[in-house]
Parts: sequence; structure tokens; C-alpha cells
Amino acid sequence: MSFSLGKWLHISFLNLLIVSFIGVILRYKIAFSLPFIDQKYLLHGHSHFAFSGWITQALMILLVHHLSKYKEDAFKKYHWLLLANLIAAYGMLLSFPLQGYGFVSISFSTLSIFISYFFAIRFWKDLNILNIKKISVLWFRAALVFNALSSLGAFFLAFLLANKINNQNFYLAAVYFFLHFQYNGWFFFAGMGLFISQIENIGTNQKALKIIFWSFALACLPAYFLSALWLPIPFLIYFLVVVAAVAQFIGWIFLIKIIIKNTDAVNSFFLKKGRWLLLLSAIALTIKLLLQLGSTIPSLSRLAFGFRPIVIGYLHLVLLGVTSIFIIGYVVAKDFLSINKSFIKSSYVFVTGIIINEILLMIQGVAGMIYVGIPFINELLLGAAIIMFGGLLWMNWRIKY
Repeated sequence: MSFSLGKWLHISFLNLLIVSFIGVILRYKIAFSLPFIDQKYLLHGHSHFAFSGWITQALMILLVHHLSKYKEDAFKKYHWLLLANLIAAYGMLLSFPLQGYGFVSISFSTLSIFISYFFAIRFWKDLNILNIKKISVLWFRAALVFNALSSLGAFFLAFLLANKINNQNFYLAAVYFFLHFQYNGWFFFAGMGLFISQIENIGTNQKALKIIFWSFALACLPAYFLSALWLPIPFLIYFLVVVAAVAQFIGWIFLIKIIIKNTDAVNSFFLKKGRWLLLLSAIALTIKLLLQLGSTIPSLSRLAFGFRPIVIGYLHLVLLGVTSIFIIGYVVAKDFLSINKSFIKSSYVFVTGIIINEILLMIQGVAGMIYVGIPFINELLLGAAIIMFGGLLWMNWRIKY
């Protein structure tokens, strides 16, 4: 028997709580001693579970719910795929901290990739059968393609590890390829598809929405090199990278103009209690796109990617500030869960933790550039992680469905 939308979402929110709890442990181990835990192994489990158990699981659920508007049995049809992805996610959560990249963890990781393939094929076919002529469908299709494309980075990384090829450039190129087409491809395009599926109903200019889509879609491929400007790339590739960064920012500005022009109509599709979260996600996305523009300067890019706190801060900005806040905001704004004032207050706490975390990571990164140490920075980052965990613990306690 398939779960309801509320049950599936509650499971995803529990997974986010687990991700946050592991984040607290990781931060504690950096600030204090925790010798029985392998930091690197636990970090692998943390990141893989965050991607598959929280974000991918939640986006799959929301995409299936969108499909259920046209197919009543959608959740029943996708039940086993959603359950399989959940099992693979928990398999990685348990195996990576114990063995790092070992047989069991790689098996579950590979399984999650093949599940994403099956999901993409089935969802694509359903879109074809329904023959929905909407701009949001373009975003959904692109999200599925980029999710599949990201797996090439994972497979190349597995190839390097299996053959013990210790080439740092190859290793980083593979990691960033996977990350880029996950958070700039699958996560971003799926989220945008959900959002566009709402605002395209206001009868706004469909041509403008299509131009916005293509400005992001065509730019996504060359934008990968924004994460690889430390490599010796040809001038033509660099030129395309700059064009991609500019095109995405212009596309975002056009979308903002459409939203502002139709504010009342857009607001009618989202409840007030969730709009502030969607606005925060939009602000985080704006900062992210501005940082992309700045990173087109090779010297600045090499400098930034040379300091771990800045890289971690950027990833958290995208995964927490843009994606996670959007998912929570979308769920709240569309009233998919029965929530009360305590839930809203808990989201304030969670968001506060994210903001503090980002500020501290940026301070740590900039201080590192000028070789200045920040007193008690690791303890402060631990405090930010605890605030986020506290907010999520409260949030999960108040969820009803």
C-alpha cells in the first residue's frame, strides 16, 4: 500500500534531521576530540545521504505529487521507486561511515544511480503520455537529463579509485562534475519546474518563460567549468563559461521582473506562511548567481577554491540556502502538511542557523586568505550546527499529516 504525500514528506523531513545531526557530530569532532569516528568516512555518509535521502527523495515526491494532478494513481505507481531510493539512501548512510568507499557503500551508491535512471525513464514516459504542453515540463525533462548526466562524474570517480589513479585534477574534475549537475542541474531544474508550474498559470508571457528556461538550460553545460577554472582550459571554453554565467543571471532577472509584475497573481498560488521562505531561497539564489559571475575571474576562482571554508560555504549556500529552504517553503506555501505556529517558529530557528553558518564560513575563508586565525571559530560553527539541528528537531515534532 502506497504512502500518502504527507507521510512521504514527513519521512524526508526526518532524513533532513538526520543529515543535520551528522553535521553536528562532524562539527563537534573538528572542535573537540572524537577518536572513534572517522571524519572522512562520516563526511561521505553525510553528503551522500543529504543528496539522496533528503533532497532527491523530497524532489521525487514533489514531482510525483505534481504528476498526481493528472494521474490519480501516481503515488501507487511510483511507490516502489520512492521506497527503493530510500533504502539505497539509508544503505549509504550506514555503510559509508563504516568503510568509506568500499564494496557495500559503492553498491548502494550505484543502486541509487540506477534508481534515478528508472525514475527518469518512467517520469519522462508519463509526461509523454499526458502530453502536457507547458513550460514547466521543459524544466522537469532537463532536471531528469542533468540528474542522469551527473552520474558520469560518479562513475569516472569510481574508475579512478578502482584503478588507483592518483591524479588530483582528474579526481576534482570528477567530483565537481557530479556536484555541478546535481545542484545546478537536477536540484535547481526540478525546483524551478515546480515553481514555474504555478506561475505559468497566471497567463504570463509564455515566450518569455521559454527564453528564461533556455537561458539556464543551454548555460548549464558550459557552467560546469565555473568549478574547474583552475584547469588549463582553452580560451573558447572560458568565453562560453563567462557567457553562461551572464546568461543565467540575466534569465533570473527576467524571471524576477515577471514575478514583480504579477505579484498579486503569484501570491495567490502560495500561502503567506511559506512565502518568506521562498523569498529567502530567491535571495540565496541571487547571491549564488552573483558569486558565479565573480568566479569567472580565473585568479579569483583559483583563490576561492583553494580555501576549504569558502568551498563548504558555497555548497551550503546552494544546498541549504537555495534548495532546502525552497523545498520547505514550497511544502509550506502549498499547504502539503498540516502545520501550526510552532512549525513556523522552528523554521525561523533553522534559517537563523543557516545564516550564522554561512557568515562564519565566509569569515573563516576570508581570514584564511590573509592568514588570520579566528578565535573559537570551530566552536562557533558547532553552535550554528546545533541551532540548525534544534530547529529541525522542533520542526519534525510539530509536523502533522
